[in-house]
Amino acid sequence: MSAKSLILTHPSQEIKGTVQLTGSKSESNRALIIQALSKGTVKVENLSEAADTVTLKAALEKAQNTSTDLKTIDIGPAGTAMRFLTSYLNLIKGNFVLTGTERMQQRPIGILVDALKDLGADIHYENKSGYPPIKIEGGMIQGKDKISIQGNISSQYISSLLLIASSLKKGLTLDIQGELTSRPYVTMTLEMLKECGIAYNFKQNSIHIAKQPFQESVIYVEPDWSAASYWYSIVALSKNGHIVLPGLKQHSLQGDMEIVEIMTHFGVESSFESDGLHLKKVGLNSEKTLFDFKECPDLAQTVVVVASALKKDVSFTGLETLKIKETDRILALQTEIAKFGAELVADGETYHLKTENVSDPRNLTISTYEDHRMAMAFAPLALVFQQVIIEEPEVVEKSYPMFWDHLQQQGFSISEK
Repeated sequence: MSAKSLILTHPSQEIKGTVQLTGSKSESNRALIIQALSKGTVKVENLSEAADTVTLKAALEKAQNTSTDLKTIDIGPAGTAMRFLTSYLNLIKGNFVLTGTERMQQRPIGILVDALKDLGADIHYENKSGYPPIKIEGGMIQGKDKISIQGNISSQYISSLLLIASSLKKGLTLDIQGELTSRPYVTMTLEMLKECGIAYNFKQNSIHIAKQPFQESVIYVEPDWSAASYWYSIVALSKNGHIVLPGLKQHSLQGDMEIVEIMTHFGVESSFESDGLHLKKVGLNSEKTLFDFKECPDLAQTVVVVASALKKDVSFTGLETLKIKETDRILALQTEIAKFGAELVADGETYHLKTENVSDPRNLTISTYEDHRMAMAFAPLALVFQQVIIEEPEVVEKSYPMFWDHLQQQGFSISEK
């Protein structure tokens, strides 16, 4: 949808049906890099329809097939594509300028660039040091085979290096300094490599991958647990809800599967059946007051909004990485929940939600800050408040293009403003 704003209501506040989610963006983007490095030995099925994945696929094709001396690759707002290509482009022949949107040029890349330079990469900043756009001369000659990288900034830097490790002439040993945030995403990368024949050794905070070839294999991309999280939110905020999500695995590589446990505290029961994952609205009886998002930061917006609407005064930790995402997600959350009376108050690295002043503002207009997760986290409020208006609704194309269509199929009334 290309409307400037969408008006959402839900007359019955009851939800029942089946929703077929797109493939995981996180798995798809890793699979595309693996497929490219394997030179076709690895095949990929059920690729995500998300704009980020479409962008990365096109960027890889351009990098491999364009014969010009200098190739400019613009990945728009696709953060994972920026980080994964920053490593990958060093391994193929050619000169590249890797750039993105204005916001992408404000998101740091220096830690990853420094690590690659340590390995022997020829990378230069086009404008501001530490930030895109960057100029990469491909065909890297590897020097070191062991480097250190901070573990508490972005797991995508680590995954980016691990994806190319087996293709480096000397392999790679990666020492992670300090605490590793978003560990499930690093585990996902390693396990997907393993599926394609790449052995690894992960002891304490050191990961070693020797030079080795990819084996003939097929990666089947699981549906997206991040997308599933919005259906948990919808069931939690409904009067009566039962949704079936086909294809989701009980033993998933995706860290956002943590939503299953988190949402037990907000009145949603999960059961894995032969036809898919069943979500059911049940009573609220949890006493849990502290939630840690260090392992699953992409769920934070959804849970903060649900807790606000259900008037549950709870606290959150592990939100540090939210400040360098598509927008400063903490500030965006604080601004938007304040529109219906909720407060998110910082206390060091812990944030306390205060809901005593929450009320229905009748016409709630939500700014999305060019951030897909803001739009999808706040849209379910149409089940609680009389009317919700979402600005820039097209941002959902980044990860879940069918989101508005799926809402309409489940009884949401959606009109353009």
